Amino acid sequence: MNDTTAQLRISTNRDELDLALIHDFLSREAYWSQGIPLAVVQRAIENSLCFGGYLEGKQVAFARVVSDYATFGYLADVFVIESCRGLGYAKAIVGAAMDEPRLQGLRRIMLMTRDAHPLYTGFGFTPLSKPGNAMEINRRDIYTTAGAP
Repeated sequence: MNDTTAQLRISTNRDELDLALIHDFLSREAYWSQGIPLAVVQRAIENSLCFGGYLEGKQVAFARVVSDYATFGYLADVFVIESCRGLGYAKAIVGAAMDEPRLQGLRRIMLMTRDAHPLYTGFGFTPLSKPGNAMEINRRDIYTTAGAP
């Protein structure tokens, strides 16, 4: 850990999360969740193990893991605010998630990424070993169409 990442405090305390910052990033900046309603972000946080990254008391990074804490986990919504990118904070928050005691011993941890493969391969993530076995329901425009949750 370098001096810059040493300044980042990571917490799993949901009470510390800056919901407005998280919603703003996910709904406006993240390519994977454009237009996501605040109520959906709140529900996602309530049902996930969340990691907040803080500098001088302000949240600058976020990640969450959806898990049964026994066999499976899904790493989602990893981000660092633009002004703090390139300082190792994404690596620090993903590292905190991978080191979390409640997530040890899981048989499979998955994620989806369009552009952060180098970050995740550093933690042992690889492309699907049998992509033909994977299936999905992908409602790409769910947050931008009428009647979104």
